[in-house]
Amino acid sequence: MRRNLVIWLLALSATQAVADPPSLPDGETAPPDHAAQADLHRTAADLERAARSGHRLAAYTLAMMMARGQVPSPDSTAIWRWLRQAATAGLADAQFAFGQLYDRGIGVPRAPGTARHYYTLAARQGHLQAQITLGTLYFIGDGVAKDDVQAARWYLAAAQAGDAGAQYIVAHMYEQGYGLPHNLAEARQWYALAARQGDPVAASRLANLIAADAPVTPSPDRPATPQDPGR
Repeated sequence: MRRNLVIWLLALSATQAVADPPSLPDGETAPPDHAAQADLHRTAADLERAARSGHRLAAYTLAMMMARGQVPSPDSTAIWRWLRQAATAGLADAQFAFGQLYDRGIGVPRAPGTARHYYTLAARQGHLQAQITLGTLYFIGDGVAKDDVQAARWYLAAAQAGDAGAQYIVAHMYEQGYGLPHNLAEARQWYALAARQGDPVAASRLANLIAADAPVTPSPDRPATPQDPGR
């Protein structure tokens, strides 16, 4: 059961910080939109001016535009530089995106310790995906020492913020007793919250726990307790 959960966790945390540009069918090319491109270049120029004056959101937005190919990157380190500026200035979205560069080795050598550092900074600010990703790193021991208690800490933070996937994981940890104390009442509560958001697996687990906890109803033709034959 735990192996299946690990596979599911990897899928849960594997989101793209930078969206790929939409693709066209083979053989087709997008018609040039010179006016729109000019607007993007003007926007990028305005963002760069603001970023150079220390505006962290401008630096992050400019990096994302370059990463998506909306505007050209002047050199191979520009995305890294603008993301780093925004991340070190404390912007949670930038911290998460900067962590992903090092987690996946995008344009830089893979460095799990650096990735974990920036994920943690973002997670402490309540960044939901950073919390889930950090929980998964600890759960499977990817670049960090495997630690179910730390994994539970960050999954619980995301679950409390309302993420259905994290709610399911927390329920499972309570049910199985790893990272969190074995507590079927808590497991039922968290499965119920995930099920209300449409998670069918959580609904199934909840039904199983409720059925297992239901009192046995005696048959009408059989006494509830065995009779003492000596009476």
